[in-house]
Amino acid sequence: MHIALIGASGFIGSALRNEALSRGHRVTALVGHPEKLSAQAGLSVFATDVLDQDRLAQQLAGHEAVISAFSGHAQDDVRDYFNRGTAAIVAATKQAGVPRLLVVGGAGSLEVAPGVQLVDTPDFPAQWKGAALGGRDVLESLRTESTLDWTFLSPAALISPGERTGRFRLGGEQLLVDEAGNSAISVEDYALALIDELEQPAHSRRRFSIAY
Repeated sequence: MHIALIGASGFIGSALRNEALSRGHRVTALVGHPEKLSAQAGLSVFATDVLDQDRLAQQLAGHEAVISAFSGHAQDDVRDYFNRGTAAIVAATKQAGVPRLLVVGGAGSLEVAPGVQLVDTPDFPAQWKGAALGGRDVLESLRTESTLDWTFLSPAALISPGERTGRFRLGGEQLLVDEAGNSAISVEDYALALIDELEQPAHSRRRFSIAY
């Protein structure tokens, strides 16, 4: 497939880029700093500003799917920036006529008890709260989207570099934990699951989750 990957040089974006290329997909990497990426077979790299919706739409045109690994972690106003950036990505995807959008989400909006989301628990790390609230906002906005075929993948509470095992569980709205109460996934297995979803859609217009 010919896919556009926004945020292709980031932590999760890099894993998605590697997974997609390893499967023979053609990837257009749309990044803020193209110099971070080296030439690679199947990879095209372009500078982008997600807030420039018209320009972004031009860059997305002609692709079969868009994957957004956009993140506002480096911004002081991370929640607002994440919301504005993702809204522009959604609008540009529709403007470009690309039928599918896969969004890298967070774990904060997953339930840990009936009606209680992880981001609202007392021990949720303060440094990640803005991003988590932004992710929840984006998910709620996507759920009002009636024309675009979107999918949102929430990772486990801890996502970190590790192995590509191919052995994990997929879930829905609840935070997945193991028998010891841990919730973790490697970034490599997260990327595997999202590219699986790209190739064989199973979660159209809904969120799913992943953990060991």
